[in-house]
Amino acid sequence: DAEGAQPMPRQYALVKVVQWYLDFLKKKKIKDCPLTQERTFIFLGEIPNMKEHCVVVGHKTGKVFSGYHTENFVELTDEET
Repeated sequence: DAEGAQPMPRQYALVKVVQWYLDFLKKKKIKDCPLTQERTFIFLGEIPNMKEHCVVVGHKTGKVFSGYHTENFVELTDEET
């Protein structure tokens, strides 16, 4: 894709929302996107019958977020964990 393809996060990895998606939400003035309520998520994996969409869980709250594009998430670096 135009933003540079990132590998899909590993199952159960700690992830965050990619910056370009946060910038997109801000530019479009979308303030109520549930993904902005958390900083860190646990990547549960891709939904098998909904390719390129995944399930993540908020690391602090345990809230489940499903149906978001896998490309919206990137694994945390060692420094971020």
